[in-house]
Amino acid sequence: VQLVESGGGSVQAGGSLRLSCAASGDTDSSYCMGWFRQAPGKEREGVAAVSGGGGTTYYADFVKGRFTISRDNAKNALYLQMNSLKPEDTAMYYCAARALYHCYSASWNGRGNYAYWGQGTQVTVS
Repeated sequence: VQLVESGGGSVQAGGSLRLSCAASGDTDSSYCMGWFRQAPGKEREGVAAVSGGGGTTYYADFVKGRFTISRDNAKNALYLQMNSLKPEDTAMYYCAARALYHCYSASWNGRGNYAYWGQGTQVTVS
């Protein structure tokens, strides 16, 4: 499975960005998929995840109410709509896939639970 992120960039605080992740290869639209981010000097952290069918979503507390994760299985695509961006949202954002349908509330944000990763897209908020 290959994952390619796009949509990153530089925005002012309060602005919006929409990240996209295109999946190809031996894809399975029933995979749990998620977004992670890593700022310089910090560990990679879970931002949001969505179950295989798109019906269940999970968010880190620091993005609740601002970010929305969604997927289009017909297009093998994952999205992250980011609104009300803050300087502390500055990071490299990664798309990831987990070979399970459900993400599970206890483990959706564990980076070790995801087998497939993209190369990342940079988001800078000033």
